[in-house]
Amino acid sequence: MVNLEWYRTFKAIYKTGTLTGAAEDLFISQPGVSLHLNSLEAYVGYKLFDRTARKMIPTERGKVLFNAVADSLSKLEEVETNFQKSIENHTPTIGVGMCFETFQMTLEQYVASLPFNLILSVGDYPEMLDQLDKGILDIIITAKKGTSSNIDYEEFASENIVLVGGREVDISAFKQVRKTKDKNKLEQWLKQQKWYGTTGDMEHLLRFWSMNFDKKPDFRPNYIVPNVSSIVRCLSGGKGVAVLPDFLCANEIKSGEVQLIWEGDKKLKNILYFGTRKNGMHQKEIEHIKRLFRKVMGKK
Repeated sequence: MVNLEWYRTFKAIYKTGTLTGAAEDLFISQPGVSLHLNSLEAYVGYKLFDRTARKMIPTERGKVLFNAVADSLSKLEEVETNFQKSIENHTPTIGVGMCFETFQMTLEQYVASLPFNLILSVGDYPEMLDQLDKGILDIIITAKKGTSSNIDYEEFASENIVLVGGREVDISAFKQVRKTKDKNKLEQWLKQQKWYGTTGDMEHLLRFWSMNFDKKPDFRPNYIVPNVSSIVRCLSGGKGVAVLPDFLCANEIKSGEVQLIWEGDKKLKNILYFGTRKNGMHQKEIEHIKRLFRKVMGKK
């Protein structure tokens, strides 16, 4: 059976002349508009629009179908308007992509007070960039830029990648080894510690080790846990070390539950960006999210 929403999407495309315009009218994503149109064309068995670079031009069959359904759709929309329970403006839904730990440290505390709906997507950077480019997400927090010309990047903060350890780690012994300026001894001391890592992600450790020892680490963490938050909880008040973004364990370092052991002789820094689509929808809501991030991360 044909879905009524397919006809409503068809009418919106016909009226606005673009997929983007239809998406704005219907408060859905552009990929959703494309999906509805493709489904309707598959159902009726012929093409309804000729796609050009700037406009969707209805075919002759598309014009016939529009004339056949336009009046009926208008009457249904009138009924919907008269019988709806509320005349409040439609609440937009914003798709946001970031790593789980960043969400916990920043946006999570504000979710209940957001004046719009939120869908959080947690994934790796390439996946989030692809979803942003396709219109599935509206904004992402990323440390890596993609190659799409459709995406704008705005720098808003930075994080240092540092070596941290539990409160029981003998940091004085580490300092004594560093005073020798013997990299081999420093490397051996570090390798004797109990290391924590996250499932499938060794990037921070690999980059930190390569920058300071000019080679990849020849060991794997002793304990593999689900995410950075788990590492911080395991380290708090105990033993073990890990290479982490300082922002994600700043509170524990301040309280003394976790020790900042070493920033590296060569400091490793990540620049954090807001990634958004050019000429995307929901600019007001996107700016609201940006303000919250700047507030939490100390930049106005």
